[in-house]
Amino acid sequence: MAELSKWTPSDVLEPLRRFIDGELATSSIRVEQFMDGNTLVVRAEVPGLDPDKDVEITVSNGMLHIKAEREEKTEHKSKNSYRSEFRYGSFTRSVSLPPGAREEDITASYKDGVLEVRAPAAVETAEPAKRKIQIARS
Repeated sequence: MAELSKWTPSDVLEPLRRFIDGELATSSIRVEQFMDGNTLVVRAEVPGLDPDKDVEITVSNGMLHIKAEREEKTEHKSKNSYRSEFRYGSFTRSVSLPPGAREEDITASYKDGVLEVRAPAAVETAEPAKRKIQIARS
């Protein structure tokens, strides 16, 4: 069973950082994050986007960054008029990675409008068994 992860300071301060940095025009992606064993799972709803063209996932300084851009175009043509609308939007979200997570172990998948990123934490290995070293006498 998946257990809920605790909030980290960066998760709490992310909206404040975005406000101070002037990223008001950029919306945050709503995410669900939890630990599945020793793996951080982040799920983001990004319906209607092409993950190959519209979504970018990067890692830097212990943070996972998800950026998505949406572009919608609609046209209405009739005998006497023509109307065109364009909507553009950029969405970002940053999440702290678990301690020791390695970039090469992070995976992402997309299904039915949901992006899922999995970042395994480093598995702590047990301390090696102690071995007594014999002292030679001369």
